[in-house]
Amino acid sequence: MGGLPSNTRFLHIGPHKTGTTAIQGAFNMARSRLAEHGLTYVGKGRQPGKAAQQAAGRPPMFGAEHGSNHWQRLVGEVEATGDQRAIISSEFFCESDDDAARRIVEDLDASRVHVVVTLRPLTKILSAQWQQYVQSGLRVSYEDWLDAVFNRPPEERPNPTFWRRHDQGELVSRWAGIVGPENMTVIAVDDSDRGMLLRSFEELTDLPEGFLVPDDTQENRSLSYGETEFLRRFNREFRSQDWDTLLYGRYIRRGAVRHMKVQYQPTREEAVIRTPEWAMERAAKVGAESAATISTLGTRIMGDLGVLSDLPDNRVGDPGIPVLPPQAAAHAVFGAVAAGRDAEAAAKEAGESAAQKAAAA
Repeated sequence: MGGLPSNTRFLHIGPHKTGTTAIQGAFNMARSRLAEHGLTYVGKGRQPGKAAQQAAGRPPMFGAEHGSNHWQRLVGEVEATGDQRAIISSEFFCESDDDAARRIVEDLDASRVHVVVTLRPLTKILSAQWQQYVQSGLRVSYEDWLDAVFNRPPEERPNPTFWRRHDQGELVSRWAGIVGPENMTVIAVDDSDRGMLLRSFEELTDLPEGFLVPDDTQENRSLSYGETEFLRRFNREFRSQDWDTLLYGRYIRRGAVRHMKVQYQPTREEAVIRTPEWAMERAAKVGAESAATISTLGTRIMGDLGVLSDLPDNRVGDPGIPVLPPQAAAHAVFGAVAAGRDAEAAAKEAGESAAQKAAAA
């Protein structure tokens, strides 16, 4: 699966909850070593999320703001790599419609772009996406969200881009139609083989086996059902007030939730959010249809597309009664307070700096 031209620009478009954090973390840690193999991991930090959101035409996350020119700056970084290979990875690229996807490919030089898509069974993505949407301000319960995703028309869904992300057959078809199937690799992720995903990227980019290693410091674990319900009910209170939404990003997502994720690890039993059988069966059917569609497109395929229709028994059932352990709650409150303290310190420092400049003038 390797052997692509030495000036290839790899564009990994996700989608969400398909191992993107693991891939991005591994490449981010390997930055200094990639140059030896003619590769550059483009962007600052783990992934260029704001640039990808701008390019896809996506509004900023609830409680955040875009700023300006993120995408053009990223394109400039890509161009600065010259004839070397470049790797650009963000799951937000998958939200592009046809026009946005075409612009992204053209901006990166269509003759050099190779699109990479990572796919996991939709049955394993449903609960992970719901809790992620809650982290972005969603107020809808899991059961109501599932009903909206599968049974309501697009205009009535709380997250209208869900199927743009996760209609896997349509997603691959859209991008293959733009770059050509020969310029696209689909990786069907095998969750039973923990090293498969990084090995696939090593093979794709002609890196030695074992070159990419997991970043164990990541803070992107999913929330448990109790943690998610705690946050969802907070969202209802927060969004009922006429408050600045930037407060949410500063004190909740980057404060309370981030600290809770890092400092508290739920048990394996806590971590699984069970999904009603009817929704799991529908998701498995969509996965089987997507696998059939992708298999006819002529893209390069790594792994077994059959995994897309998996229906894991241990994830089927009623979500149950949400329980938030006291330790998790304590870490969340501490994180919010710490974020407030940091904001006050930054404001004080900025005020003192401004006063010093005024006095010097």
